[in-house]
Amino acid sequence: MLKKWLISAAFAIGASGVVLAQDCKPSKWGANDEIGAANYITPQSVLAATKLVKMGQTHPLGIVVEPGMPAFPPRSVSLQIVSPGQHNGRDLTKDFGWPAVYNDDLAQLWFGVGPQLDGLGHLGEKNLYYNCNHAFDFVTLTGLTKLGTDKVPPMVARGVLIDMAKHFKVESMAPGQAITPADIDAAMKAQGVQIRQGDVVLFHTGYTDAKLKSDPKTWVSTQPGLTNAAAVHLAKMNPMAVGADTWGLEAVPPAPGDRVFYGHVTFLKEHGIYILETMNTGRLAKESVKEFMFVLGQARVKGAVQMMINPVAMW
Repeated sequence: MLKKWLISAAFAIGASGVVLAQDCKPSKWGANDEIGAANYITPQSVLAATKLVKMGQTHPLGIVVEPGMPAFPPRSVSLQIVSPGQHNGRDLTKDFGWPAVYNDDLAQLWFGVGPQLDGLGHLGEKNLYYNCNHAFDFVTLTGLTKLGTDKVPPMVARGVLIDMAKHFKVESMAPGQAITPADIDAAMKAQGVQIRQGDVVLFHTGYTDAKLKSDPKTWVSTQPGLTNAAAVHLAKMNPMAVGADTWGLEAVPPAPGDRVFYGHVTFLKEHGIYILETMNTGRLAKESVKEFMFVLGQARVKGAVQMMINPVAMW
């Protein structure tokens, strides 16, 4: 099923030809900007976020990543633990002067498995990405020369949770169930949530808690999520990042008339808003945590498109 939607997405996004340079509008932060909505981070906004920590509670927003776990194809993770120079029972007395032993990690992985940050160089349309950057000019096999996730400053901000499972009165939203602008507004009003400029906005659908372990094939091939219109609606509120407890944020299969994953174009390409996927929101929803201090310092691998992350929520 996922392959079918990938083919549909490629056709829908690529069918209309090449975008001309004059069709692209430079970022409001300037033609040379590479960090998009992370520009909302200021000393004042960081200080304001720290004031949300009142109970001393912390929670990891990243789920545990396991070799073999389902992921958007062809992504995968494999891990080996090696003990260099210690084969056949050898220790490192000769090298260290005492009987030392140690282990190292050797991994082959895609950074887009599990909890992840989608950088501004991750997805564009017709070879154009955020701030009118053309793929020919910055995408290379050895890393992006612009828009890499290594450029993103520490994300310290006010985080808000919108509990869509609660809104629909379910433990988990259904595969492909759409979240519309009206749904978002109604849930925010009922739950007393307000989105402010520079916020990190997370949606709880209950889907990963319900499906990742019990039905991994369904989990990775479908998901509830935003409609195209909902992404536009959210972008107008000027968040720094939008995320969910699903692997791709938008509804799959998409709502009738929608383009699959087109919210990525709205957020990343058009507005420089980051996307956070497979966030661990269950505890926040269970304890009715509506706002919190969000902190992310991602691994700074030069030229990376995405990054596996474990942000922390504090309240």
